[in-house]
Amino acid sequence: MAYESLFNRVQVRTEPDPGVALPAGSLPRLGRGSFSYLYGILGDAQIGPIYLGTFGIASLFCGFVAIEIIGLNMWASVGWDPIQFVRQLPWLALEPPAPEYGLSLPPLAEGGWWLMAGFFLTASILLWWARMYERARALGMGTHVAWAFASAIWLYLVLGFIRPILMGSWAEAVPFGIFPHLDWTAAFSIRYGNLFYNPFHMLSIAFLYGSTLLFAMHGATILAVGRLGGDRELEQIVSRGTAAERSSLFWRWTMGFNATMESIHRWAWWFAVLTTLTGGIGILLTGTVVDNWYLWAVKHGVAPSYPQVLPPVADPAMGVTP
Repeated sequence: MAYESLFNRVQVRTEPDPGVALPAGSLPRLGRGSFSYLYGILGDAQIGPIYLGTFGIASLFCGFVAIEIIGLNMWASVGWDPIQFVRQLPWLALEPPAPEYGLSLPPLAEGGWWLMAGFFLTASILLWWARMYERARALGMGTHVAWAFASAIWLYLVLGFIRPILMGSWAEAVPFGIFPHLDWTAAFSIRYGNLFYNPFHMLSIAFLYGSTLLFAMHGATILAVGRLGGDRELEQIVSRGTAAERSSLFWRWTMGFNATMESIHRWAWWFAVLTTLTGGIGILLTGTVVDNWYLWAVKHGVAPSYPQVLPPVADPAMGVTP
């Protein structure tokens, strides 16, 4: 009954496990815990109890304020019509201040709400990071998850805070919204000569695709040896059994190199972390160091120089014809 995997879906029902004892001075966990049959099909059936702590409560509060500011501004933009709000939600946006405001504090209706929402959203994310780090230390774990999250926070801060400050204008930041965010990305790439020629963008995409491949290969391998106890990876790391032997042999036969029960997680962690780390570096260099990535690529032999077949086009950002 103790052996549970996707090949043996045993769902034990007993008193919810409260978890290890909390360190002295910690806030209590919330709830007693419950069970979900559907969750049990995918993994552990127990839900909760949940520990938020001071950082968690503060993070949820700041996140709620940010979402309220963004949501109410979007709702106001359609005349407080609930039907139009739902219908147009993917296209609605809360835009940053106009370029003429630079890094100053604009009126609320002209970008001030964007700054306020960004402040609370950033505070929420950073507080949640602190919660993750604190919880890992309290449980005697490594802080690998917190630092992986920090890599994603780095890209977020580059897009909405660090690069706009270096460029001297909040207008360089990303708007809040689904399609407006995608439109900003497309316009940003066109404005700076196509991000595909940005070497750090290339690295980011390589690590992104590499992450999906490594995680899929690892997950598939463990599922394949799950009937042999492969899902008990910690046991297989410290005392290599038939599941580890067969999976390692399979990797050597099919991939040409060995990956252990432990090393594959380091590979996947680094590939995932480097996706947003290199992406953030590429965005940070755009407009601050390199004004046109295509011309940079031509200069350094990365891209060919295409012949001029159309007349010059006016740059909307500059207001002049090159």
